[in-house]
Amino acid sequence: MNYAVLSDGTKIPEIGLGPGSVGYTPRPKQGRRNIFFRAWNKFIVRPMKRRRYLEAVISAINNGFRLIDYSAAYGDGKLIGKAIRSSGVKREDITLTTRVSNGAQFKGNIEDEFFAQLKNFGTDYVDILMFHWPVTGCYEDTWLKMIELKTKGYCRILGTANCHAHHLNALEKVSGVLPLVNQFEVTPLFTQKDLIAFCRERNIQVESYAPLARFDDRLMRLPVLKEIAEKHSKTVTQVILRWHIQLGLIPIVRTLNISHQKENIDVFDFTLTDEEMTKIDSININARVRYDPDNCDFRIL
Repeated sequence: MNYAVLSDGTKIPEIGLGPGSVGYTPRPKQGRRNIFFRAWNKFIVRPMKRRRYLEAVISAINNGFRLIDYSAAYGDGKLIGKAIRSSGVKREDITLTTRVSNGAQFKGNIEDEFFAQLKNFGTDYVDILMFHWPVTGCYEDTWLKMIELKTKGYCRILGTANCHAHHLNALEKVSGVLPLVNQFEVTPLFTQKDLIAFCRERNIQVESYAPLARFDDRLMRLPVLKEIAEKHSKTVTQVILRWHIQLGLIPIVRTLNISHQKENIDVFDFTLTDEEMTKIDSININARVRYDPDNCDFRIL
């Protein structure tokens, strides 16, 4: 695994796994006719999903992933802690991220949620603590409480997610402290060059989520990417992830498929040329696949 060096000298992996939540299980309507369905979900479907999720995270660690990106919004995190312990890899060799949920920001119970996460992970610290979104009217206070948690030694690195430049400026104004990491959407369809440049000027490492644009056809079927992939004997997915890494970004991939995990991490044995990087940059059409933090309803995220 290759590592990026943050402005304080801390090293974190150049690619990460964002396993997301265990999965959606529909709630059956109340009534006697649905007793069997509820029992089926409780004793068969949910345990099966949890088992598969656990196995997938263990396999990701065993396949070389050392950055696990999680959030309180995804659930209790017990399976993440169990996967780390079951992998045979030492806790100190894993960079574990969690994020403050929007719900906790609205309610102001950041510490309660955070310590519940620690308990579920089975650890006494996380490596990176972020907030999930800059919730209007809340995120500055959330940031101050996160600083307190770091001061007390409960996390090593403070980060943010989905922050524009004006959000970062507001955090610095209220606290005098900038994050070491900012995670936001970057893809060849949405390159965010200005925000990346701003972060670099402030020595903020960028993590890119949805790095493959959630396999949007406007990206994955482009002939130029197929040509570059064939030249390097790689897949289009690997070419895009390599583009992120050579830009100095840390892509956070989301897959529980074991073969895809192996594909995603096998991106350190080739280099894109300057011409190829330029061609991929030129794909940009300023198209998001996720939400704009300046124009979204934080209650549904």
